[in-house]
Amino acid sequence: RAKALYIQSQEYELAVKTQLIANLANTYYTLLMLDAQLTISEETEVKWKESVRVMQALKNAGQGNEAGLAQTEATYYSICTTVLDLKEQIRQTENSLCLMLGETPQFIRRGTLDGQILPQDLSVGIPLQLLANRPDVRSSELALAQAFYTTNEARSAFYPSLSGSAGWTNGVGEVVMNPGKLLLSAVGSLTQPLFNKGQNIARLRIAKAQQEEAKLSFTQILLNAGAEVNNALKQNQTARDKSGLYQRQISSLQTAVASTQLLMQHGNSTYLEVLTAQQTLLTAQLTQVSNRFQEIQGIINLYQALGGGREE
Repeated sequence: RAKALYIQSQEYELAVKTQLIANLANTYYTLLMLDAQLTISEETEVKWKESVRVMQALKNAGQGNEAGLAQTEATYYSICTTVLDLKEQIRQTENSLCLMLGETPQFIRRGTLDGQILPQDLSVGIPLQLLANRPDVRSSELALAQAFYTTNEARSAFYPSLSGSAGWTNGVGEVVMNPGKLLLSAVGSLTQPLFNKGQNIARLRIAKAQQEEAKLSFTQILLNAGAEVNNALKQNQTARDKSGLYQRQISSLQTAVASTQLLMQHGNSTYLEVLTAQQTLLTAQLTQVSNRFQEIQGIINLYQALGGGREE
């Protein structure tokens, strides 16, 4: 029983460590996601600044109007504020990561989101035995074992304990001068559980109830663990499936931007149509970056759902 309690404390320590590693990974990859979004937004900011200049020139030449210029300027200013927001979020995320690492706020050297190499052959099915690595599952299993020991202790209270010895001797091996007194003492140890029968029955019922409760808790935790693993696998797989679709969408939108620019040069399209195509492309690019982060986060969640790493 004491050993089960000790191992439970070790499992709690592992749970804290696994949670910390998962938080660090999530924060780091969030930083990479924000970097990618900032790069896209800054490139778009430059393009829209040029768009404002072009719309101003068209208006001055009588080929544009105030409404079109105002709409273009409003979108440009919106992108400028997005860039500032992303820079602030990056700084805050860097500070959070430094705090987790026990360091003073500083620039974090890092890679890029596109440069991350992810496992491509995650198993669709996870063996049930792997769930035993989870600290909460192991802790619940140990709680069940502890409840089992408690039930056995309560049950043993119904039976007296006697030890055989050669001759009439006491507990320290000395000869007993009055064996009759020792006999009465032995009879007392035999009959004592009978006098405490009601109390012993109550203790046994309580122990059995606690054991059943521990069993139900263990079953529920095991089911929750399986659901978390399934969710993490599904999150990663869905993001991977969507990645190809987003890439094709972006390719189509890039073609649309080039086509509207070409049509505008021949007078068959307006500059607002070009700007609309560019705005749609920006949204798709930012969404693709977020989806990449979702794919990585699915792997982090799977790591945590399986109980993290274990030293053998």
